[in-house]
Amino acid sequence: MTNIKTWQWHYQQHTYQITYTCQGEDQAHLPAVLLIHGFGASIGHWRHNIPALAAVSRVYALDLIGFGGSDKPKPSTDLKYTFKTWGTLISDFCREVIGGSAVLIGNSIGAIAIMQAAIIAPELVSKTILINCSLRLLQEDKQLTLPVYRRVGTMVMQNILGNRAIAQGFFNQVRKPQVVRKILSQAYIQTEAITDELIDILVKPAQDPNAVDVFMAFVRYSQGPTPESLLAMLPCEAIVLWGEKDPWEPIALGREFTKFPCVSKFIPIPNAGHCPQDEVPEIVNPILIELLTV
Repeated sequence: MTNIKTWQWHYQQHTYQITYTCQGEDQAHLPAVLLIHGFGASIGHWRHNIPALAAVSRVYALDLIGFGGSDKPKPSTDLKYTFKTWGTLISDFCREVIGGSAVLIGNSIGAIAIMQAAIIAPELVSKTILINCSLRLLQEDKQLTLPVYRRVGTMVMQNILGNRAIAQGFFNQVRKPQVVRKILSQAYIQTEAITDELIDILVKPAQDPNAVDVFMAFVRYSQGPTPESLLAMLPCEAIVLWGEKDPWEPIALGREFTKFPCVSKFIPIPNAGHCPQDEVPEIVNPILIELLTV
């Protein structure tokens, strides 16, 4: 990625360095769009989308705190890796960097984060576009609907990964390029989209000494909102895009979002998995451009 910039985010009496990129920022007459990545990803995951969207918008993408090139502080009483934290970061970015309202587009957990931002600061979010939104199937309320053996298994796994030495060993394996490639081969239907560039985008930030602490914090995070709870109070329009063959977030469950009045459209993306914006940008970009120009 080129045109990488840094913004100082002042939060809870601390200052954090947040990396972002932008194209078309001098085109004041165009609407602003902010892209938010999913777990373990970064602004690089939007590299196939930013140039196309810049033709019709001032397009920004940022690395959530804990990911990409942004700071990765260890969790503390002042900073916890939660959707409230990320939602606050996004709304502050809209206010301080973009300078006003924006359309927010998020993939996976990024879709949860943008809805949280819209609830925190509705005046700064004109519309949300959710791409394969995380269903948060391990959230505590949803765990209650699971069979007992799965609930217990989840609790045991989360407790084990609460041990930093064990988590570090596990994380060391997960962040190996060959393992990342194998994980992506599950999430991507179009395997030719799994390039060396993509592997580097995902692996490089994971080498940060504190990356394991971010990983531990998130895999043990069963609290916070479900997408359904956010959709029930979302103060703006939501449009949902979904890769039809997503093995992690089944489209059948995603379709249930249409029962919420704020959801105006549900658009299936054929022959795509969990990250269709990166896997089939030739399909997703025209859809996003149309949504931004209506």
